[in-house]
Amino acid sequence: MVFITGGNGLIGSYTTRLLLERGYPVRLLRRAGSRLDWLADVADRIEWLEGDVLDPTLLLDAIQPGDWVIHAAALVSFQPSQREKMFKVNVEGTANVVNACLQKNAGKLCFVSSVAALGRSKKNPLIDETTPWEASEFNTAYAHSKYLAELEVWRGVAEGLPAVVVNPSVVLGPADWERSSTQLFKYAWDEHRFYPAGTVNYVDVRDVAEAIYLLLRSNIISEKFILNAGNITHRELLSGMAVCFGKNPPTFEAKPWMAALGWRLEWLRSAITGKSPLLTRETARSTYFNYHYRNDKVKNALHFSFRSLQDTLGWACGVLAGKYGGQSPSGQASVTYMTPK
Repeated sequence: MVFITGGNGLIGSYTTRLLLERGYPVRLLRRAGSRLDWLADVADRIEWLEGDVLDPTLLLDAIQPGDWVIHAAALVSFQPSQREKMFKVNVEGTANVVNACLQKNAGKLCFVSSVAALGRSKKNPLIDETTPWEASEFNTAYAHSKYLAELEVWRGVAEGLPAVVVNPSVVLGPADWERSSTQLFKYAWDEHRFYPAGTVNYVDVRDVAEAIYLLLRSNIISEKFILNAGNITHRELLSGMAVCFGKNPPTFEAKPWMAALGWRLEWLRSAITGKSPLLTRETARSTYFNYHYRNDKVKNALHFSFRSLQDTLGWACGVLAGKYGGQSPSGQASVTYMTPK
């Protein structure tokens, strides 16, 4: 059995599908009222549990000896009002999962972290799994919460838990385009004229799911792996999406002063309307980053290769255009393997 938290999210849903396709039974934890749109066609093949990772008793009931556990549930937010809740969900929730895995003798845990948890500093634009965390103005509160969550996993490893950590970059794939990284596709579809000046590291969600599966099946433990296919400018990425959709690409670079004005106006709009801001100081700053995340470790350990960006965009834009637009796009180590009980 494979127990998954956050299984209805972008990474979780595609990992769930992959496991079902390969014949693994899946038990999936979901919060009350959460949407299941992207798993609707396979919902009857999943064992569902309702609750969340802040309920340690539920986790003890959900995890059985020998189970594989994929902890993908997390709160991603860049709003100051959500900071306390985000740390509680991401750090305390991970501690609860780790504790349950230890108490129930789980077969193996894969924690879905983020490249953000590796930390950023102005002096080190090239980052790999050995890069030490350091407090920096370039790290968001979300990054800090994921770093602390990773520490809970390493604490579990020290207590005897077989575990691996994956650190995906910006994950690209078709899902609800009003949420998470899939909003980039919506931005391109809507033909916005401005693009940020920085670069973005990206990875196909199907590659993330495959890497999680291979790592769980392998004898690899106590290691973390960056999952990143490449690095590209925001302009190139958004233009590639727009071309795939048959839309006009963005043509004007958003200057830093524009972003600074934008997040302040969004803060004011949020304060007046009570709606979440579309841009915050943290997200405005992050669009101007120029970091590159190395992927040598996972490629060597699993003999892994990442899909091309052209493949990813062609697939994702095709699915999204069909679902939301009613049209088709115009463009285009020595490891032994095991099975969970």
